Amino acid sequence: MSTIPWLTILAALPLLGSLVVAFAPGTVENAKRIALGTSIVTLAIGIVAALQFDTASSAQFQLGEYAEWIPQFGVSYAMGVDGIALVLVLMALVLTPVCLLAAWHDVPDEGDAVSARRAKAYFALLLSLETFMVGVFAATDVFLFYVFFEAMLIPVYFLIGRFGGARRQYAAMKFLLFSLAGGLIMLVAVIAVYLQGPGGADGFLVSRLTGLDLDPTTERLLFAGFFLAFAVKAPMVPVHTWLPDAATEATPATATLLVGVLDKVGTFGMIRFCLQLFPGASEWATPFVIALAVISVLYGALLAIGQTDMMRLIAYTSVSHFGFIVLGIFAFTNVGGAGSSLYMLNHGFSTAALFLFAAMLVHRRGSKRIPDYGGWQRVTPGLAGIFLVASMSGLALPGLASFVSEFLVYVGTYPTQPVAAVLATSGIILAALYMLLMYKRVMTGPKPESLALEPGMVDERWRKSSGGTVIADLSLREKLVAAPLIAAFLVLGFYPNLALDVINPAVDTSLSHVSTADTSPPAADAAAEGSSK
Repeated sequence: MSTIPWLTILAALPLLGSLVVAFAPGTVENAKRIALGTSIVTLAIGIVAALQFDTASSAQFQLGEYAEWIPQFGVSYAMGVDGIALVLVLMALVLTPVCLLAAWHDVPDEGDAVSARRAKAYFALLLSLETFMVGVFAATDVFLFYVFFEAMLIPVYFLIGRFGGARRQYAAMKFLLFSLAGGLIMLVAVIAVYLQGPGGADGFLVSRLTGLDLDPTTERLLFAGFFLAFAVKAPMVPVHTWLPDAATEATPATATLLVGVLDKVGTFGMIRFCLQLFPGASEWATPFVIALAVISVLYGALLAIGQTDMMRLIAYTSVSHFGFIVLGIFAFTNVGGAGSSLYMLNHGFSTAALFLFAAMLVHRRGSKRIPDYGGWQRVTPGLAGIFLVASMSGLALPGLASFVSEFLVYVGTYPTQPVAAVLATSGIILAALYMLLMYKRVMTGPKPESLALEPGMVDERWRKSSGGTVIADLSLREKLVAAPLIAAFLVLGFYPNLALDVINPAVDTSLSHVSTADTSPPAADAAAEGSSK
């Protein structure tokens, strides 16, 4: 056990900060600064905690914490992280301050008490969400995991339903109903797996529920209960339909945290619980899951190509990308598992960039519709540049982070699922289509008819013909939003071992419970190949 409760600190600090933001007297600007400052301090503590993580340790979970919670029902407060959970926690800690900074003007403060309370509530909810993101990845008690899993719904529901777009109530309710349906089914499976286990005060611990001798039918039913909840959260076809509505109607910061971080709970749960607790059922269900993954890759990409709403297009790309992640997980190879785990990390940064950079365009143009743009690279060349980098990351351009993870998924999937791997390669072509077509329609070509070039002004100083407001390029705040995301693309693109060295031992441990096609991690394979030359 860790002598310092790092994970509890990381979870509690944002929650405490959100209470200060929501209820402490002061101006909205001060509340925003408190929220941003809290998230930055939390990130700094998270980095210090990550430095305590030992990749050479044989223990599955590190930075462990334990306390009895409800011993009569076998529930304990147990926290710990393996390499996969650690990188996802760090991703959440990085994206939270980025989203808070990007959301600075999402809720206008009109100077009255009502708008001030509304703005404070928005930033408090965004900050409180960080608590549940840390908790859900760090929980090593199944029931505690379920508590965090369901608690995430509360701030997201209000962030969409209160602060979203015109159809926010419909989108929030649809998100809630899908998530609750999956969560309630999983609750039945959580209770059932406890009854099948050894019981006692620590009966919900992952370590005690691993390796149970279950009847095949029982194991398959339990697997189905967990997998359905994770498939909804991921999201996978056909239980994905809540995502486009939620991502489109939510504010950009909410959509970023929802798709970039919270949806990873689905694929993370498949690794942590489906493979580890129900290995036999996982192997039994593999043909079905692989088929759903391939369908998600192709279906999500095809729908993305046909979208005219920029935010909805980005949401459908995530359906396709999550199909890749699930494909790598259920390939049952070390390379595929490492690629999927890395993909979760890279997709979080890539999706954040797409949503937030697109929101910068929408803020200037006042429209999410792609046909309302055109020639925008002459209006805001700096914004066009970072949007191009985000688009290239979305289509997995070599040299950027997504390429490494996607390549590992393909390489790891082909040995065990060659047909699925070949079919999924179509996703590469489709990704190029939906990303490049979006960029072409938004950024290139003639200027929009609704924009007039003022006499004596250079192109980048175009004005809106209606209001005459100067359309400025990137502000300092927007540059600060973009910088860490683009840095993540480049660092993880050129030096993926920074994350893979942490992820690989956790992948090996998770796959040790199922039949795998290979036993050496990607880094070891590369080293062996290099030494043989």
